[in-house]
This record gives sequence, structure tokens and C-alpha cells, in this order.
Amino acid sequence: MKILYFAWLRSRIGLAEEEVSPPPEVQDVAGLVDWLAARSPAHAAALAQRSIVKAAVNQDYARPGDRVGPDDEVALFPPVTGG
Repeated sequence: MKILYFAWLRSRIGLAEEEVSPPPEVQDVAGLVDWLAARSPAHAAALAQRSIVKAAVNQDYARPGDRVGPDDEVALFPPVTGG
């Protein structure tokens, strides 16, 4: 699974992207974020406010309960604003 980090998540974690192999029990976005937060203190700090972390799975916006699989690309980013 490829994880992409954007904006301040990238800065806090110190990575733009990483390849990960979550355990089989990680089946949705929420479980993935919880698992990623346990990977390091930097991950934990960046993902501490899970309610504001947004996700996209294979370039489609995703909700916490949306499924993820080993071949997916998951992007994590802060809220997006524009005008």
C-alpha cells in the first residue's frame, strides 16, 4: 500500500510518501490511520487530530469507514479550502 502525505502532515511526519504493509485487520481508512499513528512519535503527533485528517483512496475522497486494500494508494491531507 502506498501512503502519500500532504501539507503539514508531510512536514510533521518527515515523509512525502511511504510503502507500508498493514496487518490484515486493517481494513478501512480509520483503522489505517490508527495503525499509521502507532508507527512512530512523528506519525502519532501528525495524526493526533484524526477528525481533521482527510483521506483519498485511489484518488477518490474517502470516509473513515471506507475499505482499503494492499494495492491501494491512500493520500492523507488536512482540510482543503479554496475560493
